[in-house]
Amino acid sequence: MIRTLYRNSKGSFTTDVPTTHWRVPLGDDGGVFWVDFGSEPPEKIEPLLREIFKFHPLAIDDALHESHVPKINNWGDYVYAVFHGVDYKPDTIELELREVDAFLGKNFLVTHHFEPVDFVDRLWSNCNTDQRRLERGPDFLLYDLLDMLAATYMPVIDSIDDTIDHLEDETFNRPTRQTLNTLFSVKRVALAMRRVISPLREVLNRLARDEYSMIDAKDRIYFRDVYDQFVRLADINESLRDLLSGTLDTYLSVTSNRTNEIMKVLTLLSVVFLPLTVLTGFFGMNFTTIPFDRVWLLVFALLAMLAVPVTMLIIFRRRKWI
Repeated sequence: MIRTLYRNSKGSFTTDVPTTHWRVPLGDDGGVFWVDFGSEPPEKIEPLLREIFKFHPLAIDDALHESHVPKINNWGDYVYAVFHGVDYKPDTIELELREVDAFLGKNFLVTHHFEPVDFVDRLWSNCNTDQRRLERGPDFLLYDLLDMLAATYMPVIDSIDDTIDHLEDETFNRPTRQTLNTLFSVKRVALAMRRVISPLREVLNRLARDEYSMIDAKDRIYFRDVYDQFVRLADINESLRDLLSGTLDTYLSVTSNRTNEIMKVLTLLSVVFLPLTVLTGFFGMNFTTIPFDRVWLLVFALLAMLAVPVTMLIIFRRRKWI
C-alpha cells in the first residue's frame, strides 16, 4: 500500500496524490509531502525512490533489501534513518521488531516498512484528522513519529518488569525447570531491547545535536526531548537486566538449598538405618543354636533396633542437624 499526505505552501491539504503528480509537491519548497510505503514489493518502490526522489542507490538498497540496527546517514539534501518499533508478547515471551526506514528532506518525509506498524498508522490517522500537524514541516513530522515510537517502548518495559516480578515470586515459592526457561527467555528479550534502544539513543543524539540542513535549528530541542526518553529507557532496561541476573542467582541459590535439604534427609535416613542393618545382619548369621528360640532375646533385639534410631534422631535434633 502506498499512501500520501500533502499540505501545500498555501495551506491546502490533500491525500492520495498519484505517483505521476509527485514531482509537484516535491517542487513546492513551502509544502510538506509525506509518502508512506507499506508492505509493497521492492521492485515497485525502487523506481519511485530512484527516479522521482533521486535517492542514492545505496540508501535505496538499505531501505528495501537489508535489515539494520537503528542508524542515520547524511546524504546532503536528505537524511536516511532506520529505527525499530517493538511488539512484546508476554504469554510466549517473544519480542518482535518492526523496522521503519525514513528519508527526510526539506519538504518531504518518506517512510517504508515491510509490515503494518502501529505508531505510524496512529500518526497517519492523527494527521488526517488534524492537518495542523503538517504546518511545522517534515522535520517536526519526523519528531512526532519518533515521539510516538518512544511511547510504545514504555508499555513493553512495564510488561517485562511484571514478568520479572512474577518470576521472583515463583522462584521463592516453588521454582521449576520452566521457571529457569522463562528466565532465560526474558533475559534474551532484555538483551534484544538493549540492542535496539542503545543505537536508537545515538540516532536521536545526532538528530538533536548535529547540523542537518533539513532540520530547523529551533526544532532540535524536540529531538533532544525524545533523546532524553531513550536515555531513560536505556537506564531502565539496564535495571531490568540487573533484576534478571539477581533473580537467576536467587533461583540457583534456592535450588541449591533444596538439593542440600534433600541430600541431608537422605543422609540422615542412611545413618539411622545403618545400625539396624548391622543388627539384623548380626542376628541373621547362621548360628548353630538360633538365638530367637528364647523370647527375651527377640524382645531385646527389637527394643535395640527401636532405641538406636530414636536415640540418634534425638542427638541430631539437639545438634540442630534436623
